[in-house]
Amino acid sequence: MNTIDFGLQPSLVSQYLMEMRSCDIQSDPLRFRRNLERLGEIMAYEISKTLKYTTVSVTTPLATAQCPVIDEQVVLATIFRAGVPFHQGFLQYFDRAENAFVSAYRKYKEKESFDVLIEYLASPRLDGKTLILCDPMLATGASMELSYRALLTKGVPAKIHIASVIASRKAVDYLNQVMPADATLWVGAIDDEINAHSYIVPGLGDAGDLAYGAKDS
Repeated sequence: MNTIDFGLQPSLVSQYLMEMRSCDIQSDPLRFRRNLERLGEIMAYEISKTLKYTTVSVTTPLATAQCPVIDEQVVLATIFRAGVPFHQGFLQYFDRAENAFVSAYRKYKEKESFDVLIEYLASPRLDGKTLILCDPMLATGASMELSYRALLTKGVPAKIHIASVIASRKAVDYLNQVMPADATLWVGAIDDEINAHSYIVPGLGDAGDLAYGAKDS
C-alpha cells in the first residue's frame, strides 16, 4: 500500500490539523466540522491528480476549447459518524461521484476490550470503479478493514484510495498487511502512539463527539 503523508511537509493541512488538535479551538463544533470538510477538499484535489482523464470539446462564446475531464466513476464511501463532514469535503469537489455509507462502531466487552461491528451498508455497485474510503481517525485500522470488506459485497473496485485525517503508526502498518498492495492511503498526519483504550496519542480526541456532541455510551 502506498502512503501519502501530508504531515511530511508544512502546508494548509498543518494549520487545519493544529486547530483540530487544540483544546482551545476544537470546542467549537462548527469550526471542527468545517476543518474536516477543508481537509476533505484538499485531499480530493490531490487524489484528482492521480485519476484518468479524457479530452472533450467545449463550445465557448468565441471558439472551441479542448478540456480534460475525469474518465473514472468515483464512489465516495464514508464510515459514520465523524466521517460525514469529511465526506462532504470530498463531495464538494467530486460533485458527480456516487456515494456509499457504512456504520462501524466499537462494542465494548470490557473497559479496554471491544469488537468492531458493522450494522449498516448503503452502496452502489463498485465493480470497475474508483473507491475513495474516508474515515477521519485510523486508530487500529480494524474499522477500515471491516468497512472495506463489507463494501466488497457490492463488487470489486478497480482502484482504492483510503483517506484519513490522523492515523496511528500501528494502523498504517496493519493496513499495509490487509489492504490490496495497489491501494493508496492519504493521511494528514501519522502519530506514533496508541493508548490502552485504542485512542491515537496525541491525536485529537473523539472526532465524532467533537463534530456532533458527546454520545450516551
